[in-house]
Amino acid sequence: MLTKLQVLETEDEPPSQILYIAILPFLASSFDPTVLLGILLLILLLMGSALISGSEVAFFSLDQNDIKTFEEEDSASAKTILRLRRAPRRLLATILIANNFINIAIVIVSDYIVWNFVSEEMFLSWSEQLLNTTAWPLSSFFLARFLNFLITVVSVTFLLVLFGEVAPKVYANLNRASLSRFMSKPLSILNSLLSPLSGLLVSMSTSMEKRLGGNQLSRSGTSREDIDRAIELTVKDDLHSAEEIDILKSIVKFGDVTAKQIMRSRVDVTAVDVHTPYSELLYTVRESGYSRLPVYEEDFDQIMGILYVKDLLGHLEEGEGYQWTDLIRPEILYVPENKKINELLKEFQMKRMHMGIVVDEYGGSAGIVTLEDVMEEVIGDIKDEFDQEDEVDFVKLDSNNYIFEGKTLLNDVCRVVGISTDTFDEWKGDADSIAGLFLEWTGKMPVRDQEMRIKTYVFKVMSVSKRRIEKVKLSLQE
Repeated sequence: MLTKLQVLETEDEPPSQILYIAILPFLASSFDPTVLLGILLLILLLMGSALISGSEVAFFSLDQNDIKTFEEEDSASAKTILRLRRAPRRLLATILIANNFINIAIVIVSDYIVWNFVSEEMFLSWSEQLLNTTAWPLSSFFLARFLNFLITVVSVTFLLVLFGEVAPKVYANLNRASLSRFMSKPLSILNSLLSPLSGLLVSMSTSMEKRLGGNQLSRSGTSREDIDRAIELTVKDDLHSAEEIDILKSIVKFGDVTAKQIMRSRVDVTAVDVHTPYSELLYTVRESGYSRLPVYEEDFDQIMGILYVKDLLGHLEEGEGYQWTDLIRPEILYVPENKKINELLKEFQMKRMHMGIVVDEYGGSAGIVTLEDVMEEVIGDIKDEFDQEDEVDFVKLDSNNYIFEGKTLLNDVCRVVGISTDTFDEWKGDADSIAGLFLEWTGKMPVRDQEMRIKTYVFKVMSVSKRRIEKVKLSLQE
């Protein structure tokens, strides 16, 4: 070999011989048994990295159906999976620690392979050529090591990203159950071996979360928009999919809706004065069609109780002087305006009541809220034989223009228009009606034909009095 090299150095070298000289050091070193052993070790480490990375996706993407299947199984792997899942933080810490150890070993082995496969003389030759063409104040050995490090980083990054991250995680996402079973025993062993390090890591991360307010962060980590998109992707596209999506979204935000947002304001409540004659009371009952009526004295702020219409059935033939006030039930459920309707529903169930009087911060009666109002927030409008065809008073001019009463609640406006009920949350402040939104935005009583634009929605005052906004036109702009 040396003789051939000497001959080539003295003769005119054709391109093929130059290429042979260039790759000769690689061919000579490739038969080094330590390099072959290093390559074999690198392959094993890459397989280990792939399995560890894939197991992270597999274990943490198991859904409720997979968990239920494992619970019904009577196998060692299923029991191990369930035991590991009961401590997710420790499992994740074990996976991360093991994966980092393997990746560090891959870098070390790759550096050894590259340095010995290419040969130190080749790196020194490259570094001397670079130093001859540049004016860098570096030693040839330092530059040779840098070139070795650069090649190692590029090659290791490519191998880790492709074979240690992307490919195994794609596979794990498609075969999470089978991969979880396969890796249950190895992860259980690693979990025991690395328990001191993983326990320390979990305790440190928990301490940091408490200092940085991690509980609040974890609760708000998933936004409402993310959940809504997940619901839309999950529900099957069929005839009733739109209704299912609306119900699921309503359930998600159920705990964020307050009694004030769904109540019927006091100006729209049908109530009777305690001094109302019996004949007038019967007329009010027939005209309203309600099964329960609040009874007040002097004004709506002084509620005496609730009159149940069914209690009047046995007294329909009584004369004008009948003392119907004896039928008033004094049990009253007072509900603060800011009470969440999920808590209100529990209170309705516990106290076996269907109506509550909503009170403001000053103790005045702001309106009423019923069990039907709460349920409609989830399943939509509930119609009975006494309900009007359209409870929300509005006029639809065309598909993009509507006229609403100023007192119409924003939730009802959004439902009529067909948009999310939280569309105007950023601008409405404490307002709950379309007129309140206008006042919150302008800060004063508007004049007729005054307009307000929010996103692609234009509000225009159609009618206004000295005390309130009576009608508002809502236009949807493209």
